[in-house]
Amino acid sequence: MSPRSKCDLQPVLRIDFPNEEKIGRGKMRLLEHIRETGSISAAGRAMDMSYRRAWLLVSEMNAMFAQPVVDSQRGGKQGGGAVVTDFGETLLQRFRDMEKKIETALASDLAWLDANRSVTKSR
Repeated sequence: MSPRSKCDLQPVLRIDFPNEEKIGRGKMRLLEHIRETGSISAAGRAMDMSYRRAWLLVSEMNAMFAQPVVDSQRGGKQGGGAVVTDFGETLLQRFRDMEKKIETALASDLAWLDANRSVTKSR
């Protein structure tokens, strides 16, 4: 048995809104893929989801906030495309900052949990 050099437990942040809407790491990853690809379709493919599912998630995020998270343009001669708005970029950055704060705040507790896990569990 080798000593563990780093805790591999990770807290997962999900924000539940009062009206049953949610944001979490999946929607944030979708935003990152849209930023990288400029496309809702390509972002969905990168996450092994259908265009419809990706589009529904984007639509849901856009409806959750007073400002749009993603602006999209239908296909045509110039082709379609999507861009994460300035508000969407701020949302994404703030969410990632919240994740870091949680990891920092829980580091010693996670280390304790990790140290007390059964060694027979797969890693």
